[in-house]
Amino acid sequence: MSTRLPEKALLLKRLKDGGFSVPDFLYVPAENFKTNDFAELEVFLKNYRDGFKVIARSAHPDEEYFKGGTFDSVTTYSDISGIKYARKRMVNASRTAKGLSIRRQQKFNRAPEIDPEQMGVILMPFMDGSSVMAKMIGRQWEFGYCRDRQQKLSNEPFITRIPHDRKLIDLSTGIQDFLGFSCEIEYIITYDNDIYIVQAKDISGFDLKEMIESEQQIILLDGIRRIRKRHSYRERPIFVMDNQSFYLEVINQCEKMVHGWGDQPTVFEDILGVISDYQQTLESFALQYWRFAVLGLSILVPGDLRQIVNHYLEDTPELQKQLSQALYDHHYFIDRFMAEADTVIARDKVRLNLDSHDAYGVDTVRNPLWSVYWYQKRHAEVCARIRSIGFKTGDIIGIEINPDGKPQIFKH
Repeated sequence: MSTRLPEKALLLKRLKDGGFSVPDFLYVPAENFKTNDFAELEVFLKNYRDGFKVIARSAHPDEEYFKGGTFDSVTTYSDISGIKYARKRMVNASRTAKGLSIRRQQKFNRAPEIDPEQMGVILMPFMDGSSVMAKMIGRQWEFGYCRDRQQKLSNEPFITRIPHDRKLIDLSTGIQDFLGFSCEIEYIITYDNDIYIVQAKDISGFDLKEMIESEQQIILLDGIRRIRKRHSYRERPIFVMDNQSFYLEVINQCEKMVHGWGDQPTVFEDILGVISDYQQTLESFALQYWRFAVLGLSILVPGDLRQIVNHYLEDTPELQKQLSQALYDHHYFIDRFMAEADTVIARDKVRLNLDSHDAYGVDTVRNPLWSVYWYQKRHAEVCARIRSIGFKTGDIIGIEINPDGKPQIFKH
């Protein structure tokens, strides 16, 4: 069991001791969850019973080697059971939902092997307000406004060099000077306009420069959604995603099994094999390329195909239940894969749910998220053009924004 104080807790303590506005917080190491030593935690939670909720932030001893947002933060009830639940969810997520991201960073960024059971938590009182990320790019501070914690309707994430309160510039400069290294700072701005520092991360070892390359044969698309508008050209290896074809293959295997078609008898394991083989292809691709794009001929599966698959094995309820669960899990696997792509090229706008780190982490400085799209009315035309050019998984695609602000793609 590691005895090192995690970076997140260490830097918050330094800032609090230095007189900066850090919320009351408590670091609870993993060892305390094994021994059920919650005396200090009980005292802390007693102060926040009236608020009902606290924020449990991940605090793994090796978290400093991973990009911000790799591990979960969970809003939970201010009691022991709630804290145990939050930690269990963080540990499980590091093995499941966050597993692909962790493995990719271990391969491409030389992040270390980790034991999820060493996960501690940092507790803070829950505060309503907006999340703001700050970091210095070159000689200027930039601020990413990412989320309103209370309102259902909120603005898209955006980046600005002129924050809503000029005090943020002086405060960020003071924090960075005090810590003595380049850092990414996360604030919560309350509705009373109080500014609290809830995280600081050393990013001095990260390269914040974006690479630019070259160009060739073109398909003009309809629009692009970018949080950061710095460069107008990008190249990426692509994964060509056609989930409609995948579902048709599952249906084909179901038909072979039910009707006994084909030279070789199809068994239920063959159907599950179609799903697992596709997931293995996705994972292998994600572990081959650090930066990649998804070219989506079909990402969201038509509802009628889902219904056909889900009801195909009605005469064998147990097998139907297994298949439905496998496909349900498969949708989450697709989500995890999509979350690792920094470029999505697809019909209409594919909206990615962005938290504070997704919207403005170190990665988005180097490689901002791009969502490039064509309109529904042009879907058949664009897909036919993509197929005629012969885009396939592993190809390099170029994206260029023309003077009219329209994206055009070509096979490099």
